[in-house]
Parts: sequence; C-alpha cells; structure tokens
Amino acid sequence: MAQAGMPDADILPEPAVLSLSDLTAALRLGWRDFRRAPAFGLLFSAFYAAGGLVIAAVALAVGRDWWLIPFVLGFPLIAPFAAVGLYEVSRRIEAGLPLDWRRVIGVVVAQKDRQVPSIAMVILLLFMFWVFVAHTIFALFLGTASLTHITSSAAMLTEGRGLAMLITGAVVGGAFAVVLYAFTVVGLPLLLDREVDFITAIIASVRALLQNLGVLAVWAALIAGLLFLAILPAFLGLFVVLPVLGHASWHLYRRLMPDAD
Repeated sequence: MAQAGMPDADILPEPAVLSLSDLTAALRLGWRDFRRAPAFGLLFSAFYAAGGLVIAAVALAVGRDWWLIPFVLGFPLIAPFAAVGLYEVSRRIEAGLPLDWRRVIGVVVAQKDRQVPSIAMVILLLFMFWVFVAHTIFALFLGTASLTHITSSAAMLTEGRGLAMLITGAVVGGAFAVVLYAFTVVGLPLLLDREVDFITAIIASVRALLQNLGVLAVWAALIAGLLFLAILPAFLGLFVVLPVLGHASWHLYRRLMPDAD
C-alpha cells in the first residue's frame, strides 16, 4: 500500500523484443529531435563537455597526465546522467507539450525529489570505483614510480607490462561499463517516465537487456564508439553526439516499454 501523500507505483509492462531496425529508427528520431530543439541539446551537452575539460585541466595542472587515461576511458559512463534533460525534451516533443526552458528545466530540477538522484549516485559510485581500480591496475603492472614518467615515456604503454596493463584495464573497464549499461539503458528513462523506485527500475532495465541482448549489445557498441570519437576533438564532438544519442535513447526506451504511457 502506498504511503499517504505518495503516488501509487506504476505497474510495468513486459519489455518488447527489438530488432536492429529499431536502432536506426531511434537514431533517426534522435536526430529529428536535436534539429527541432538544438538549444536544449547544446546546453545539456555543454555541462558534460565542461566536466571533461575540468578533469583534463586539473590532471594537467597537477602534473599527473596519467590520470587522464582512466578518466577518458571511464568518462562515457556518466553520459546517461547528462541525458536526463534530453529525455525530457524528447518526451515533450512526443507528447505535443510546449518546449520552453522554464518547463523543461523545471522537470529536470524536480527529479531531485524523485528517484533519479539515487540511480545517479549508483552511476557516480561506479565511475569513482572504476577510477580507483584503474589506478590500482596501473600500479600493479608498472609500479608507482612509473606514474611520474608516463608522459616522457609513452612507449611503456605499448610494450611489455604496459601493453598487458592496457588490455587488463580494458577488460575490467568493459565489465564496469556492462554493469552500468544494464542498470541504466531502461532504468534512467523509466524513472523519468514512471512512478517506480530505482531498484525496480534497475531490475526492469536488466530484464529488458537480457530479453534483447544482441540488439542492445549493438546499441551499447554504437554509444561507446560514438562517444569515444566525440571526446577526441577536445570533447567538442559531444555537442552533436550526446544530444542525438540522448534523444535516440528515449525513443529506444519507448519501443522497449511501449505501454509506458
């Protein structure tokens, strides 16, 4: 029974079965939404890109360029959190609701009283734990002394223990990314769209992933590849890639949960 003054929890439908054509359709709709409301996409992307630039600036300022390795590899893990505002824009376009800054920002700010902060904390904790594990892997393979010489001896990363370290880090980092993706591919837009707790959203997200493992694996690869390419030119590519992927992720969620109205 719901507590007094609290909305009843929604009953979730069974996730639909997707095909690869659903991915192309979602990307097409994501591009449409970005073109229709580019200012929102540019604003939300700016926060994400600014975060990346701050991380890079701090690493360079303290003379520890090697910090950039785990941060660059792990930075896309927090992309779903930056996409919440984009989900709301697509939701309003789909529902035919007015698109103005007061309403969109108001809905995003209102999430602080719902379940989004809880899943955001899960995302951030996973990201910070990944950074800790990445530093540990580096130290185990190359020793702490190597950390101060990486920028002058970049070759150490492409041979011997350095290459083994990169391979191990990629495997471990991939495992972190899979867990986070399983939690958020449906979980994050579901929390915006429905009245459910974050644990229920995570469970629903994992179920949807398992039911569409092949298609959603392709989607994950597309997201990872496009975000990595977008980060390379000083994070500037994020101003296009992030909003398109954010809008597209909303439409893919709607296909996965077609009765979530």
